[in-house]
Amino acid sequence: MVNASAGRYRPNRTPPDPGPGLRQPCSGVPIAASAKRRLSLRDVLTDGRVALMLPLGFSSGLPFLLVFSTLSTWLREAGISLTVIGMMSWVALAYSLKFLWAPVVDRYDVPVLARLLGRRRGWMVLTQLGVAAGLIGMASTDPQSGLPFSILFAVLVAFASASQDVVIDGWRIDAAATERQGMMAAALLLGYRLALITAGAGALYIAEFANWHSAYLAMAALMAVGLIGTLLAPRIDEGPARERLPIAKAIIEPLADLYRRKGSMLIPILALIACYRIPDYASGIMANPLYIDLGFSKADIANVSKLYGVWIGIIGAFAGGLALTRIGLWWTLLIGAVIAAGSNLMFSWLASGHATLWGLTLAISVDNFAGGFAGSALVAYMSGLTSPGFAATQYALLSSLYALPGKLIGGASGAVVENFGYPTLFTGTATIAIPLVVLCFIIRRDTMKSVEDKEEAAGMDSEPVGAGSRA
Repeated sequence: MVNASAGRYRPNRTPPDPGPGLRQPCSGVPIAASAKRRLSLRDVLTDGRVALMLPLGFSSGLPFLLVFSTLSTWLREAGISLTVIGMMSWVALAYSLKFLWAPVVDRYDVPVLARLLGRRRGWMVLTQLGVAAGLIGMASTDPQSGLPFSILFAVLVAFASASQDVVIDGWRIDAAATERQGMMAAALLLGYRLALITAGAGALYIAEFANWHSAYLAMAALMAVGLIGTLLAPRIDEGPARERLPIAKAIIEPLADLYRRKGSMLIPILALIACYRIPDYASGIMANPLYIDLGFSKADIANVSKLYGVWIGIIGAFAGGLALTRIGLWWTLLIGAVIAAGSNLMFSWLASGHATLWGLTLAISVDNFAGGFAGSALVAYMSGLTSPGFAATQYALLSSLYALPGKLIGGASGAVVENFGYPTLFTGTATIAIPLVVLCFIIRRDTMKSVEDKEEAAGMDSEPVGAGSRA
């Protein structure tokens, strides 16, 4: 059994202080004071909760590409039209709409499993089994002769996977005090990235040397990694039951709080978030079909896009994080908007007579670095918009918003390619940089003021943290 903590875990049941930004959500510890505490290497290495985020992150990341770009490769190779492939991306809308049923996952028990494992772990097991069942179903179908069944099982995978994300985030927040959440999130991201490599390159390799049915069966078996992590995780949801608010109220209150704080500025803020990753989603849907149509083998795509490209994206994400500390949030947000949209021009260049392995590597390098950089900027911006009383729900709502328009537009991307060609699609998505730059300048004053307010609030309280503040 994993050692979940140095001592018996005592979840903090104190309601968050909705004061003027002086305290961190969940912990009630002053920001400046909490910042004085530093985790040692020994703290990290001996904390089983951090280690558990690796298998849980792997389980969270594994299904995503299997209903997204990996699936589009299978469908294109099976002769499915680009229009249908583009519409298949709508299956992934579950990840954008998960906030609608998140209050159910957060507040209600799974019969039998909740009694045996607890609320969080019960939902984890149910959703992980749902993902595995959906992948087995996809493996048992043939898109050429049974496309409706392939779509049905893909919907099951996406719904179960999105629900799993909700409950894993809930477990992570409940399992550790605020000062450990950064390391928990880092471990989750590492597991997630390893899963993307597995579901991207790994599935393509298996499909190349065996077949697609074997690839999806293997991915279903790998969901056992998450199940093992779930069973090793400590049961943390003992104690008083949470207040069961009506679902509508649980969703509306966080939105009302955002409007009270931002007023009319909320409109351009939400527009920026909604449009920021549209170029990335458009390229994510049509990039793999482009590679196939240009004559690249699945091994080439796996090596360059799914292995090399993932690590370039991680480098881009760290570069975005470094830029945040050097030049500030607004400038990083602006640069990310320009380079993420502009990088789609590399796919137009690739489709216009540069279909060499070197050209593929260059295009993927630019696109993945820019996407990682912009992702860091957007996550930091959305995190800064949340307030202590509603941080988790507001972040879920904002993260759903940024993915929704890109997936809706991505659904029509296949029709654009079939009627106008790949260069037109990717050049068009690159022009989204223009309204993004305009929106960045509109929200510039609000963004800088928010950062200054948080820094000022953090500096107002410098009392040392006593031993009683430890989790």
